[in-house]
Amino acid sequence: MSNFIKSVDDRTRLAGTNRLEVLLFSLGKDVRTGREETYGVNVFKVREVMLVPEITHAPDMPASVEGMVSLRGNMIPVINLPDFCGIQTEEKPSILIVTEYNKHVQGFLVHGVDTIERLAWEDVKVPPPMMAQQHGGLVTAVTELKDGRLVMIMDVEMVLSQTSGFGQGSDLFEGISRIEGNDVTLLFADDSAVARDQIIRTLDHMGMKYISTSNGAEAWDKLKEIAERASATDHKASDFVQIILTDVEMPEMDGYVLTKKIKEDGRFGDIPIIMHSSLSADANMALGKGVGADAYVPKFEPTELSAKLHEMVSDINGQK
Repeated sequence: MSNFIKSVDDRTRLAGTNRLEVLLFSLGKDVRTGREETYGVNVFKVREVMLVPEITHAPDMPASVEGMVSLRGNMIPVINLPDFCGIQTEEKPSILIVTEYNKHVQGFLVHGVDTIERLAWEDVKVPPPMMAQQHGGLVTAVTELKDGRLVMIMDVEMVLSQTSGFGQGSDLFEGISRIEGNDVTLLFADDSAVARDQIIRTLDHMGMKYISTSNGAEAWDKLKEIAERASATDHKASDFVQIILTDVEMPEMDGYVLTKKIKEDGRFGDIPIIMHSSLSADANMALGKGVGADAYVPKFEPTELSAKLHEMVSDINGQK
């Protein structure tokens, strides 16, 4: 199973090409429906795949959290994904996928891993409303493989939010100050409902105006619309939007490509871009800067985002 994540560091060459690689996995065959569906997770977020080690169980664990395992001296929580998704199987999951999201490490119990599949983000679509409703909003994107299988990209941030309150505590927003006399509008793009909610809460605490979009393609369409409106009224696009905040992983167009398109278009050249991602490794930050991002802030750190926005707003006001 170590072959699944061999040379993951080399995969950084995919950044900026609107492509990604996902580790495919199964949550088992549901005894009620007889179906076994295929899910995927970005390999950038996979640290290792192993047979399930001994799990230390403890009382009062959140629902679907099996317990803790020791991983090279560190205790990490283990989430039973089939149980969390309401899938009933005859056998217990036997594989542990160890993932890292914004420096938070956790394990996901699954029934099997398949292979690593290279995908183009333009082929990864927002799930239709019926599918999204059926999975309770847990599926953030969907794509079809050449063999006809449907792969669902899970909103892991929502899983972590619902099992451990990840990113939801009101204490995360303590110390965030308002920007007085603020006349700055921020446009942001993020496909995770949990992340969008936290961004909005941060901006509300700051008293900032914003435009919300759910992926890079939607953000790009909105920016082109703004540029056309600006041109028609003898304005600049930066008169309507002064800061752009983008996630990295998004269906249809990722944050790397969105950033490159913005920076290569003279209509938006004076608008600073912040990348906002749970891909917190130094390599990913360097890639963001490489495609033109002006700053890189980790997700689920509202005070860090607020501090960067205060800094940018101060710079913008100083240029007026």
